[in-house]
Amino acid sequence: MSRIGENPVSIPNGVNVQLVGQLLTAKGKLGELSLTLMDEIECEIKNDKVVVKPRSQTQRARQMWGTARSLVDSLISGVSEGFTRNLEINGVGYRAQVQGKNLVLQLGYSHEVLFPIEPGITIECPDQTHIVIKGADKQRVGQAAANIRGFRKPEPYKGKGIKYAEEQILRKEGKKK
Repeated sequence: MSRIGENPVSIPNGVNVQLVGQLLTAKGKLGELSLTLMDEIECEIKNDKVVVKPRSQTQRARQMWGTARSLVDSLISGVSEGFTRNLEINGVGYRAQVQGKNLVLQLGYSHEVLFPIEPGITIECPDQTHIVIKGADKQRVGQAAANIRGFRKPEPYKGKGIKYAEEQILRKEGKKK
């Protein structure tokens, strides 16, 4: 069984962390994020470290212990370093570009697909076949990447579609004569 909750989360320089009741707020160079901790978890800040402990030894409290510690770690690393997801576009005529506050995708449909860029997320297109999504909130960056990928998932025969940069597409053999 993992004991990830036992490891304290260190607070890097330039990040200010405050705890008021069950609300943990972190402020850094990339913005400010807050997290409401579960009732089963208690949290305290000591010596530039955030220590997370369960209030009791119930099964739910022990489950939420590691989850809360991971959420606190993501919160602190998000405001100090940020998170990035890279997407690749494969296919003839498939391309992406940023126009104002929208990501415009041409994915082989009869129309362009517009994806509005929400506040707190930045989307860049270094070239027409790569998309870089950056932000402080890990959940919002991952969800934006998943939504963009959902417009045209990679297919297994030719590999056309939008895929994560680190993703490996299992290719299938086409039909034989």
